[in-house]
Amino acid sequence: MVMSRKTRSSSSSRSNQAKLAQLGMAVPQVMAHRLTRMAMAGPLLSPRDRKEFTGMVMEKQLAFSQAWMAMAMETWRMQQAWAAAWFTGQVPSLTAAVNRIAAKGLAPVHRKAVSNAKRLAKTRI
Repeated sequence: MVMSRKTRSSSSSRSNQAKLAQLGMAVPQVMAHRLTRMAMAGPLLSPRDRKEFTGMVMEKQLAFSQAWMAMAMETWRMQQAWAAAWFTGQVPSLTAAVNRIAAKGLAPVHRKAVSNAKRLAKTRI
C-alpha cells in the first residue's frame, strides 16, 4: 500500500508525539531516582554511585551529540531533495521533512531516557 505524503507526514508526526509522551514519562522517573540517590549518597560516593553519576553525564553528551548529528544529516538530505526538485519539478513536502528531522533528533534522546527508566526501575536506591 502506498501512503500519500499527507498520510506519511501525519504518521511521522504521531510517532514523534508518542515518543515525546514516553519521554515525558521516563525523564521524571529517571530524575527522581537519581536525585534521591544523590541525596542519600552524601559527600562520599560509593563506586556504584560514582559509576552511575559519571555515566549520566557521559550519556547525555553522547545522546545529544548523536541527536545533533542525525538532525544535521537529515537536513542535508532535505536540502539535496530540494535542490533536485529544481530539476524534476517534484517539490518535497516541507512538513514531512521537518517531521523527519525532528524524529532523527528525538530518537537517541528517547532511546537513552526510556532505557534508563527501565533499568533504574529495577535498581534499588
